Amino acid sequence: MPNLESAGSVLLLWAAIAYFIGSIPFGLILARVMGLGNLRDIGSGNIGATNVLRTGSKKAAILTLLLDAGKGAVVVLLARKFAAFDAAQVAAFFVMLGHCFPVWLKFRGGKGVATFLGLLYALAWPVGIAACLTWLVTAAAFRFSSLAALVAAVSTMVWAIVLGTPSIFILCSFLTALIFWRHAGNIRRLFAGEESKIGQKSA
Repeated sequence: MPNLESAGSVLLLWAAIAYFIGSIPFGLILARVMGLGNLRDIGSGNIGATNVLRTGSKKAAILTLLLDAGKGAVVVLLARKFAAFDAAQVAAFFVMLGHCFPVWLKFRGGKGVATFLGLLYALAWPVGIAACLTWLVTAAAFRFSSLAALVAAVSTMVWAIVLGTPSIFILCSFLTALIFWRHAGNIRRLFAGEESKIGQKSA
């Protein structure tokens, strides 16, 4: 029992650390620091890299992408180093929750794509690379960031099996469902033919 209690405490600790790190809104911070305005009043109002790009600053968008992906990777790598793989999966789940539902932004965060790709790379780098390539190919072919995100998210479940890491299949399934939930509006606009393409201002 003491061992179980200790293990549970470790998982709770990493869940809290991951949520805190995940909830840092880098896009919102960078837009303000770089004088780009309030992201909530720009484009889709989202705090992710795609909406930061709509400010006209590619530098800010790239930094947002790297930092959002980086926080997902860092928290998972720390959990793997100082705890165990189970703790890393818990950290992966909660860093996504923190990004999507940060308490200090009234739970109105980002959509989690960059963070998802970052944590995947830290959990199982072949799956992370495959998912990134899937995103890039889909985005290049159709020019819709949201569609690329949805396809890449679904692909993670396939890649987890194909590339020999079935232990993350369930995590990928839950995070894919979260990605779809966060993209509900985008899915409606895609079907209606109203979704903005990459680099295009939202209507």
